[in-house]
Amino acid sequence: MNLFNVYPLFDITPVKATDVFVFDENDNKYLDLYGGHAVISIGHSHPTYVQNISEQVNKLGFYSNSIQNPLQIKLAKQLTEFSDCKDYQLFLCNSGAEANENALKLASFHTQKKKVISFTNSFHGRTSAAVAATDNAKIVAPMNAQQEVEFIALGDVKSLEKSLQKEDVCAVIIECIQGVGGLDESTSEFYQELRRLCTQHNVVLIADEVQSGFGRTGDFFAFQKHNIQPDIISMAKGMGNGFPIGGILINPNIKASFGLLGTTFGGNHLACTASLAVLEVLEKENLLENAKSISAYFKEQVTSILQIKKVKGRGLMLGLEFDFPISELRRNLIFEHHIFTGSAKNPNLLRILPPLTIKKEHIDAFFIALKKEL
Repeated sequence: MNLFNVYPLFDITPVKATDVFVFDENDNKYLDLYGGHAVISIGHSHPTYVQNISEQVNKLGFYSNSIQNPLQIKLAKQLTEFSDCKDYQLFLCNSGAEANENALKLASFHTQKKKVISFTNSFHGRTSAAVAATDNAKIVAPMNAQQEVEFIALGDVKSLEKSLQKEDVCAVIIECIQGVGGLDESTSEFYQELRRLCTQHNVVLIADEVQSGFGRTGDFFAFQKHNIQPDIISMAKGMGNGFPIGGILINPNIKASFGLLGTTFGGNHLACTASLAVLEVLEKENLLENAKSISAYFKEQVTSILQIKKVKGRGLMLGLEFDFPISELRRNLIFEHHIFTGSAKNPNLLRILPPLTIKKEHIDAFFIALKKEL
């Protein structure tokens, strides 16, 4: 049997990893400045993470959501404390796409409307409604396209207000910092006006924090910089440091009922243990502050490289924009310098999404390699 060939693969086979380094089968050492699509938040194979998961799997790895699971309650409590998102309700699932699917479904249930507003260059997942709300026609199948979604330019208040006045929108879904789309971010004034308009027109505001959440931007969630309160917050990626877990935080005004949402594997014992370990390490090692300080250091180093036209993003969700496509540069960084970086929908953007444990010496190594290539 062959694998379904949908991934263009680099000829590298990782076999182990520790902190910010990945090792292949020939024991070559790679600096990981991409974190597997921003998934690795507390570093590969963190001792606390490994120990907690090992102890849990020795006791109980999984049982269904038809029984009591105190780990879910503990995760909800610690999420509240660490993120400062008080009074929300937690629903756990398995991935970012699933989190956004549940967020959109819940918004439609709550408002009894079906249209969704998303933004140009957005990415919310590859399934059903999530992919329909993603601005990439190449990955939207005909059955997905039947979803009613309108795309508006990020920051375009006039078009947003005009659309909401039709009173047929159930949700606006937005990445406060766009990930795959190229790390664009609008102003606080725009996000605050978006919040006001959603409230005025009885529309659920969904903040997609799948990539930007769990400290990646230096704040726990990217929207917090803009002093807004979303109705639903979706999260995944760094939430489990590699263990599949996702979830949504839900405003208490949105009421639950039996059977409204459901999942087989979501919120299982191992997944909760993984996320609890992430929160423990984020706090103990002060990784949100590290994200801010390393980000500042990174941006200082950029000033000496004339070929870099712009630095985008916040914290350790960063992009370097050039005036040429970066595909060859990215390949050379991997194979000549053993450094993983990422690409984006913007072909001229090199994405930097390292573990939040990264240090200045690792940033120095990257810029030495980058200067050699440029």
